Amino acid sequence: MDNLAVLSFLALLPLLLVGVLLAGFRWPAKRAMPVGYVAAVIVAVTVWKMSITGVVAATIEGLVVVSTMLYIVFGALLLLSTLTVGGAMATIRAGFNDISEDRRIQAIIIGWLFGSFIEGVSGFGTTAAVVAPLLLAMGFPAMSAVMVGLIVQSTPVSFGAVGTPILVGVANGLGGDPAVAERVKVLGVTMPEFINSIGFHTAAIHAIVGVLIPLIIVTLLTGFFGPERRFRDGLAVWPFAIYASVAMTIPYVLVARFLGPEFPSMFGGIIGLAVVMYTSRKGFLMPKDTFRFGPRESWPARWMGTIEPAAATDVSSRMSLTRAWAPYVLMALLLVATRVIAPLKEWLTGIAIPFKNILGTEVSTTIQPFYLPGFVLILTSVFAYVLHRMNGAQIRETLRISGGQLAGTAAALVFAVPLVRVLIQSGPDLNESGLSSMPVTLAEGAALISGSAWPLIAPWIGALGAFIAGSNTVSNLTFSQFQYSTGVAIGLDRPELIVATQAIGGAGGNPIAIHNIVAASATVGLLGREGDLLRQTILVTTYYCLAGGVVAYLFINGFGLNLGTVMLVALIAGLGFLANHLWRKESPVKVGARV
Repeated sequence: MDNLAVLSFLALLPLLLVGVLLAGFRWPAKRAMPVGYVAAVIVAVTVWKMSITGVVAATIEGLVVVSTMLYIVFGALLLLSTLTVGGAMATIRAGFNDISEDRRIQAIIIGWLFGSFIEGVSGFGTTAAVVAPLLLAMGFPAMSAVMVGLIVQSTPVSFGAVGTPILVGVANGLGGDPAVAERVKVLGVTMPEFINSIGFHTAAIHAIVGVLIPLIIVTLLTGFFGPERRFRDGLAVWPFAIYASVAMTIPYVLVARFLGPEFPSMFGGIIGLAVVMYTSRKGFLMPKDTFRFGPRESWPARWMGTIEPAAATDVSSRMSLTRAWAPYVLMALLLVATRVIAPLKEWLTGIAIPFKNILGTEVSTTIQPFYLPGFVLILTSVFAYVLHRMNGAQIRETLRISGGQLAGTAAALVFAVPLVRVLIQSGPDLNESGLSSMPVTLAEGAALISGSAWPLIAPWIGALGAFIAGSNTVSNLTFSQFQYSTGVAIGLDRPELIVATQAIGGAGGNPIAIHNIVAASATVGLLGREGDLLRQTILVTTYYCLAGGVVAYLFINGFGLNLGTVMLVALIAGLGFLANHLWRKESPVKVGARV
């Protein structure tokens, strides 16, 4: 078969099937992903003539990658549950109370800044699950608390869980592609350096696109949940919102450039948090008026969950802020040390478990158990057990919580990643048809349709992947090679920038990922309102994909008389018109109406 359109459709079919089952039939990922995997195997064997040995080898490779991902996720979840059960998180929450009574300021500091730090540490949807109950405890309506937590899962997400979407998602998504290996050779760099470069460009685009996210958070907060439903109450604090944004994104980009993809969100969030909390106490850029929600009795029933704020405000004052934050400080120091101290890094990376030439094929991979962030996260959790004097029952509770959360993640990943590896490994080395791998074939079809305009479309593919899988990491695993191959097919000098654009879209799609919405809603007892939340957060995803595509296009092609410049002017004009409209709009939503 040599019909490119038909081959492209068949290459897309497994992913399309997963999307229909998840979004159309609302199947959980743990049911949809196995179906997608079976579809991928059938297409690979019958159309691409991939050998059974090749399919099994790619599946084993995928399961090895899954083990590394679950190792990191378990460490992140264990640390979070340790700090929660041990009382540190309650102390951290209490420390935010003294800054300001203005709900806009609280949403930015706790949501944007602290949320970015939590994303850098934990990732995988935990940010909204931490931010939402914190805001609920401080008196936010449950729905508004979840909305803030979901929107924050955009700019910092590409470097969540100590860089997993880049280090695991992009690296494994591109791994095994001969074109990528040749590109790395031409550039004269190592594969890790190549991945770090993609991470830096991802951070640079995020910093430009994400500069408006804190302002969007407070504008939607006041417009949907304010006593007078006025968007301009949020727009009014634009100086503070922009200041808080750059306080995070400037160190975020610098860290991506000089330290690598593990640390941008973690260090950007904590540096921004420290700076903004200090200056806020001094009154810098603080609003003269104080925004509060209306009386609780005036809130529509749809805003509120089954968990009462009083149940979430049992804050212990027995632990000092220093002790509460100490595990995070240790974790950051250990991670930096293992990445920048050359002898230590060399020793840790030298301890490896190789999986070479699986089943006699060219498929190979390696696990470095003591260099992966999961080891540092688990080590930090053990330190927290001792520092916070946790007893046996508390330790068992942390293991129970993190283990239970891990099980839900594992059920989806154990088929999602092998699905991706089968697609990627379906090339000429393991098939008898001579066809290019499925992602490359799909890229050729996409390039034929889009041509040079592809950078404007690429973020939407990333967002689709995140929406389907509920994960920027899985989106990057699924589409990185496809995006890179499309960049090559349309003749880009730097096709790796398209992979950065994929990561941007994958992060922008997280606020609408049903998995994230459900998980965050559960923390405040708001299940069943996913549709309302989706209608709010889709505004953010739309902005992120539009702006991300425009910025990426200009990164690739530069300014001039081109489509990117036209789109930039249109985007700025559109945002200006929208801001002016919202400033003048008095009451877009009636009290008690759905939002």
